[in-house]
Amino acid sequence: MDPREFHVLIVGGGIAGMTTTLALRAHGVPVDLIDLDPQWRVYGAGITVTRPTMRAFRELGLLDDLLEAGYAGNGIRVCSPDGKEIDWVPDPQIEGPPLPGSGGVMRPRLHEKLSSRVRASGAHIRLGLTVDALDEKEGKVTATFSDGSRSTYDLVIGADGLFSRVRSLVLPVDVKPEYTGQMVWRLYAERPPEIDRRHFFLGGKVKVGVCPVSQTHLYMFLLETTPCRPVLPDEMLHHALKPLMEGYGGVIGTLRDNLTAQSQIVMRPLEMFVLPPPWYKGCTLLVGDAAHPTTPQLASGAGIAVEDAIVIAQELEKAAWKADEALPAFMKRRWDRCRVVAENSREIGRREQAGCPPKEQTELVEATLPKLAKPI
Repeated sequence: MDPREFHVLIVGGGIAGMTTTLALRAHGVPVDLIDLDPQWRVYGAGITVTRPTMRAFRELGLLDDLLEAGYAGNGIRVCSPDGKEIDWVPDPQIEGPPLPGSGGVMRPRLHEKLSSRVRASGAHIRLGLTVDALDEKEGKVTATFSDGSRSTYDLVIGADGLFSRVRSLVLPVDVKPEYTGQMVWRLYAERPPEIDRRHFFLGGKVKVGVCPVSQTHLYMFLLETTPCRPVLPDEMLHHALKPLMEGYGGVIGTLRDNLTAQSQIVMRPLEMFVLPPPWYKGCTLLVGDAAHPTTPQLASGAGIAVEDAIVIAQELEKAAWKADEALPAFMKRRWDRCRVVAENSREIGRREQAGCPPKEQTELVEATLPKLAKPI
């Protein structure tokens, strides 16, 4: 089939949906991208970016956008609660042209870059919309949208996140996000010059880390072991975060002492599940967090979502744009890699909650990153 006659619907305009749109538009595939938010906004704080994630962005021609929006350092400096360096985790080596090391970017800045690219790609974008039904017949999927309209596609891709509507419509398994026992706190703040790469602060009552996200700012994350907290008003977040940072020196102590009601803080529960294969039914496929949500311990959730975009475009091209051949090939390439990220991230979280020594917390990071450095 001519790719220009292969029509695709992508549900969800986050990182997975936007990069999948760009990967398919590069082949001339007509893409309808829909998102539930009429303003197509994005919330949240920073995203840590590993070297394998850098590779995925480069594969799509987006690395310069990522670096312009964010920051690239080198490795992870592991520190004690008082800020003294106790260990070092290098970025994995990757074959091919040199790549920057790990870094970070603010999610809204990355959204600006990607959404601008999507708009320029010629994709048909419809906002304030979701799907109410998906009906497949003879290799075509008819989508009924929430505004009552209908369209027919050769492939539907659910990139609509942890609580995926597409997943609930097409898969018989009833999977729901499970709370892992940790809340993640994220703080956006000015970056002192000495924070020139990722830092972990281990051995204290909570795990804390900082990651540069620009030439001027960083984001701090803090993982709290607790029953799931209720939503707090924004003006109360700094009061709840400050006690969790007690006992930490260095940059964490400075960030703590500077907390105010105006501090940019986000608190969220960590939730995940492992969805057994296949992540597709007929001509409908799940990608990103709709298929393989993970906790942030390996900083690879965004990266493997971008890899999904690369792989589905590659497999569709190999299969001459036959979805029934491409989707099993996609699944074969993605299952083990995404499973490792989800399961090892969860295990690192368990070790953090158990108060394991810092080396036991970082050794699984060191063991997993080289696996992710292997070819996609």
